[in-house]
Amino acid sequence: MDSNARLWQRLQASVARGVSVSLPYFAAHGEGAELRDVEGRRYIDFAGGIAVLNIGHRHPRVVAAVKAQLDSITHACFQVTPYEAYVRLAERLNEIVPGHGPKKTLLLSTGAEAVENAVKIARFATGRSAIISFGGAFHGRTLMALALTGKVNPYKTGFGSLPADVYHVPFPDAYHGGSTAATMAAIDELFHSSVEPSRVAAIIVEPVQGEGGFNVAPFDFLRALRALCDRHGIVFIDDEVQTGFGRTGTMFAIEQAAVAPDLVAMAKSLAGGFPLSAVTGRAELVDSVAPGGLGGTYAGSPVSCAAALAVLDVFRDEDVLGRARKLGTRVRERLEAMNADPRMEFIGDVRGLGAMLALELVKDRATHEPDPEHARATVLRAAERGLILLSCGIHGNVLRILVPLTAQLEMVDEGMSILEASLLEAR
Repeated sequence: MDSNARLWQRLQASVARGVSVSLPYFAAHGEGAELRDVEGRRYIDFAGGIAVLNIGHRHPRVVAAVKAQLDSITHACFQVTPYEAYVRLAERLNEIVPGHGPKKTLLLSTGAEAVENAVKIARFATGRSAIISFGGAFHGRTLMALALTGKVNPYKTGFGSLPADVYHVPFPDAYHGGSTAATMAAIDELFHSSVEPSRVAAIIVEPVQGEGGFNVAPFDFLRALRALCDRHGIVFIDDEVQTGFGRTGTMFAIEQAAVAPDLVAMAKSLAGGFPLSAVTGRAELVDSVAPGGLGGTYAGSPVSCAAALAVLDVFRDEDVLGRARKLGTRVRERLEAMNADPRMEFIGDVRGLGAMLALELVKDRATHEPDPEHARATVLRAAERGLILLSCGIHGNVLRILVPLTAQLEMVDEGMSILEASLLEAR
């Protein structure tokens, strides 16, 4: 097998430049919370494939379920000849997604697809077209999802006009001066200046912004949004693509605010590493769309469905949510200790929910001036030391932790020590 350096040369010669690659190390094997590259080097994985591997690399029950599925059928297209795994997964998602009354589920392949189809459902059901999203949001790279995304560079730059009738308001990010009151006032101003509420089909929100910097939506804000949607007949879309499946200590982050959304978009850790997404919501809303209006050739792949059913079994049988809460407590304690360390005055904020945690790097704690160069240097130094880490945020100055929820605490501690040393060395 080629070395990392040789493979990097081949990648640069053959792969589209627009596909950003964070590190020049090529994964060859994954197990639990560890990766090994093509040269046999070990890494602790604090990225989890960008929140895809909440139950770790190659969980034995997922591997077994996929192998069994490969012996029966790999593809049939559910819209032509349906199969039981899709139906069984829909039934289980209908049971666990928060909300009252009957629910129904649509299976797809990617998070962006889930978001786009949630918007389609909302527009069809309401007969309206406008959508409200938030600054700092990330909802995907396809065109409607990109229009909803609240970060310009690199996602929107140079791609020209995006779908119309999308409106952004500031997210209630407390560290940068935001609040529930300010955001709700901005929506009210939007209703008076740009779009009347009777034309708004949906409001879409991440309970914790992912790419935007792990900004946690205040619970009173989510409740205020729910009340606003009820008042004006607007569909509340909950984007749980990154927060879903236990990352925050509950199966879905919005459960902690005691809010029932109308539609939930999910993907990433749904199928333990296999491409699968879903939209689950109120049955009468989902069923408003006529047959043929929803679907996709690969949507709800039987292999991915088998993997997702195994993931749900793991959550049920292995107390993954309990482990997530313990892991989150452990990581937050370490991050808070770093924040209190006088050598680390470059840490501006520690935030997150459950085991979805991050720290923001700044040049000055008083001004909150972002320091993306330090964040990038830390990512590179951590990788050299054997830790896979991701940055995020509008300015790229936030370091996020997405270690598998099933990781042993001793390994997490080892990773946190590497992070601490890398932060200091990267200055």
